Amino acid sequence: MPDNKKFFESLSGAGKAIAVLTSGGDAQGMNAAVRAVVRMGIYVGAKVYFIHEGYQGMVDGGDNIKEANWESVSSMLQVGGTVIGSARCKDFRTHEGRLKAAHNLVQKGITNLCVIGGDGSLTGANLFREEWSGLLAELLQQGLIDEEATQKYSALHIVGMVGSIDNDFCGTDMTIGTDSALHRIIEVVDAIMTTAQSHQRTFVLEVMGRHCGYLALVSALACGADWVLIPEMPPEDGWEEKMCQKLSAKRAGMKRLNIIIVAEGAIDRKNQPITSEHVKDLVVRCLGFDTRVTILGHVQRGGTPSAFDRILASRMGVEAVLALLETNANTPACVVSLCGNQSVRLPLMECVQMTQEVQKAMDEKRFEDAVQLRGRSFQNNLRTYKLLAHRKPASDLPVSNFNVAVLNVGAPAAGMNAAVRSAVRVGISEGHKMFAVNDGFEGFCKGQIKEVNWADVGGWTGQGGSLLGTKRTLPAKHLDKIAEQMRKYNINALLVIGGFEAYLAIMDLLAARGTYEELCVPMVMVPATVSNNVPGSDLSIGADTALNAITDTCDRIKQSASGTKRRVFIIETMGGYCGYLASVGGLAAGADAAYIYEEPFDIRDLQSNVEHLTEKMKTSIQRGLILRNENSNENYTTDFIYQLYSEEGRGVFDCRKNVLGHMQQGGAPSPFDRNFGTKISAKAMQWISKKLNESYRRGRVFANTDDSACLLGMRRRALVFQPVVQLKDETDFVHRIPKKQWWLKLRPLMKILAKYKTSYDVSDSGQLEHVVLNRSKASEATAAI
Repeated sequence: MPDNKKFFESLSGAGKAIAVLTSGGDAQGMNAAVRAVVRMGIYVGAKVYFIHEGYQGMVDGGDNIKEANWESVSSMLQVGGTVIGSARCKDFRTHEGRLKAAHNLVQKGITNLCVIGGDGSLTGANLFREEWSGLLAELLQQGLIDEEATQKYSALHIVGMVGSIDNDFCGTDMTIGTDSALHRIIEVVDAIMTTAQSHQRTFVLEVMGRHCGYLALVSALACGADWVLIPEMPPEDGWEEKMCQKLSAKRAGMKRLNIIIVAEGAIDRKNQPITSEHVKDLVVRCLGFDTRVTILGHVQRGGTPSAFDRILASRMGVEAVLALLETNANTPACVVSLCGNQSVRLPLMECVQMTQEVQKAMDEKRFEDAVQLRGRSFQNNLRTYKLLAHRKPASDLPVSNFNVAVLNVGAPAAGMNAAVRSAVRVGISEGHKMFAVNDGFEGFCKGQIKEVNWADVGGWTGQGGSLLGTKRTLPAKHLDKIAEQMRKYNINALLVIGGFEAYLAIMDLLAARGTYEELCVPMVMVPATVSNNVPGSDLSIGADTALNAITDTCDRIKQSASGTKRRVFIIETMGGYCGYLASVGGLAAGADAAYIYEEPFDIRDLQSNVEHLTEKMKTSIQRGLILRNENSNENYTTDFIYQLYSEEGRGVFDCRKNVLGHMQQGGAPSPFDRNFGTKISAKAMQWISKKLNESYRRGRVFANTDDSACLLGMRRRALVFQPVVQLKDETDFVHRIPKKQWWLKLRPLMKILAKYKTSYDVSDSGQLEHVVLNRSKASEATAAI
């Protein structure tokens, strides 16, 4: 840490001027990015400017370029769109327009630009940078600037952040705004499903994505749509008949509704458009089904940003400032991107060129190349959708003669049902018989086991909780009965979906293999818990839904005080001893502090926080937000902290407290949790199939090696299978948390954005990488979600 602290402090912004603008179409989360750039810039000592109305404001100058202060970005974290405005600017496309823009920047001393927009906006920024020295020479020649200004402002530095709901920019897994747009789509789909079911209707939904099918593909994956049409992978010729056959088969199977999702840029193999109206007419003409079209339009751009987008934008904004501080005259323009769970910097024009290559591939009907150019995440989504949405005829299925059991263990988490659905359907596709276990290991030992088929898990993706039922019971005391049931049903493999109890359960079963031969089968655990406290995985199914519940509630609580002067809210979150929800929820909600077990605090820290809030309340900031993890400290309880703040803040602010409780576990799963659960579970089942084939000898399955009992988790940029025995040393079993947790690096970021002086670990920053298109099968095996 000392080295990192020294490195961070060496990145002084004193004497530098940074300008931030949003350009092109708006996207939820842009305001969070602007807020992070402004506050991080001020924190390091730089002057920060808003450029209102995008490039148009840069060309027009005047009041469009204003210096920002700390309070300028208060209360904007939860606001959708962009409060500094965005515009598509024809003037900036001309040399004369860019000359005016350069003059306006030089007058303010601005040589560092943070551009938030799509590939067109970022391409324009790079052109501006390349022309900069020539533009200054022209301004000097015209007498608009002097020689000293030419020397002083000789280089323009550009860092981009991609704000686009379409997620159409190559080089990043997710762009700012995409997750929020998916929230809007899924909210509509969930609502439409109820009315469609009532009337036995087919709904055709058109979503945005003129050149990119990401929103259509992922929303189809998240809601279990019957058919999806995207520009990157047009359907094969004759698709109309195949689609109608599938819809008809679904109705014959007693399904009361059909959902078809169409990207606005959907095309056929001849590059002719496929419209939502055309699809509707086709269904009505061929099947006679009552069919409706819903075009979501700009609803997808609206509303408050999701927790994911707020966190992504905040991380990217801070990273963008660090990148600007490290640039020199030879540093190429870069874009701050997300790869897996890591923020990375990539050369801007490499990403732009690859993005343009996708469109070129589609124009030339090289659709396989188009999908590959979109990146690993897109390919993984498409593969998984095809696997789960289209059931192969029984004659085409392999015959494995293996029986695989799926069960939920621990507390319920949103997304568990999506994971079970995925496991069952992938297992059936692999030729296995799939068995569902009710009520975890408690149900297992009682024989609550039944075979499930493809249709049994239809419609499970969007349902919260655990439809199988889940209990915290561990297998250690019931091993005789569990072994008996394994024999009775000839269970050859186990997929356990759950939290810390599931992790302990796999360890119990592994330890008992020497006594019970029936337990010598492949076992894999998929982490699913709102607490996100499972060793071996950066993320767990359910945590994103819980974060959104916390963020939404915090927004409402803060809004409740909009007519009240100077109020501080103390909010308690779940998580056991794991501070993930409090810390990351605090970052997403704009909290002033988050008290957690992993970062011990005492009365002096509490007093310091009260004094800090008192000082802030003397400015225009009128509301404070404090989060506390439920087990952060046995003495400094939520009531104690509430009473302390009430007493010490008397005369300056008043206090309210709120315990969020089980609402963090409830509700429909977020799009992220639906897709994460679907893809990680599909990968787990493919691993099981591989292990079953490897361990089948002399007419039976026998697997007793350490690597036959694994946990599948997200580690930085990839999904990784890890033997549970290797995770023992990484685990604090007393407090049920990993000994090292990646998100602790985000806590200083939350403190900086709340105006605390702290050190920020930049060990993962500063590396400019290159866009790599890895075509090997090995890369597919570790494709990040």
